[in-house]
Amino acid sequence: MPASTVDSAKRQAAYRAVDEHFPASARNIGIGSGSTVVHVVDRIAQLPREKTDHVTFVPTGYQSRELIIKAGLRLGNIDLVSDLDVVFDGADEVDPFLNCIKGGGACLFQEKLVAITGRKLIIVADHRKLSPSLSTHWAAGIPIEVVPPAASHVLARLTALGAASPQIRMGGSAKAGPVITDNGNFIIDAPFPDGFIPAASHHMSPPRPLSPSSSAAAVDAGLTAETGAERVGGSDILGKEEGHPGAAVGMGLGVNENVEELARALKAIVGVVEHGIFWAGDRKAAMAYFGMEDGSVSVRGGHAQGQSSQVQVSH
Repeated sequence: MPASTVDSAKRQAAYRAVDEHFPASARNIGIGSGSTVVHVVDRIAQLPREKTDHVTFVPTGYQSRELIIKAGLRLGNIDLVSDLDVVFDGADEVDPFLNCIKGGGACLFQEKLVAITGRKLIIVADHRKLSPSLSTHWAAGIPIEVVPPAASHVLARLTALGAASPQIRMGGSAKAGPVITDNGNFIIDAPFPDGFIPAASHHMSPPRPLSPSSSAAAVDAGLTAETGAERVGGSDILGKEEGHPGAAVGMGLGVNENVEELARALKAIVGVVEHGIFWAGDRKAAMAYFGMEDGSVSVRGGHAQGQSSQVQVSH
């Protein structure tokens, strides 16, 4: 799919999301991060000034702050606003339950802080972010913001949970060493392509031997037939591998209950500031708008599951 077509699809989704969810009497609006949010702000800037002049726009990071300023909109700050009418944001991966993975741009803490302050979260993305199960399409894994001195401990705990080679995110050619967040912390990317290993005491993890196809991470973490619980994930809709009562290999976290359990487990690790799973325990998207490959917009959530349409786009 050409890059121009992908960008057009993002624009279609963003414009429709703004058209349908920008309140007539808005006071405070949250603006997230990512490439799709550029089109969200563009559409807001096209609205009549009498509809936006009195509105305060709260960013999730540097990128959205600059977008708000360049669009001539009133800039706010999350520490001064306690109630947002709606939050528009992008996502790295979205499952059928509207759980999301966010944080590919290392803004996950601010994104979640803004999201939980909003009355509703509206996700805008292109069709490549649609996924049957979290931690499958977004290969980098779940972004987790951690306090730097705790990084080694968090990495060990993630491995024990079944993460496949969790790593501290590096700055690449632009920066020697780890990526540093706006809060001065590290980001760890933790893939869970084969599900996760919950605490042995949890009701989802009865004391039975690890299945033969559990990943080597369980062995590395010291989990044995006597001490460990099998991996949880996959989806009944998608099916499971023969002989593997936990997750099918490559099928991610699976059903909604698994996503919620892992979200709780990650937050309980000492040193974790926040993780990139957006779920019902924090703020799940009320609706999600996806720009599809054919130029239409597919809407998930609410009463518009799978609904598609074309949006009139002005350039």
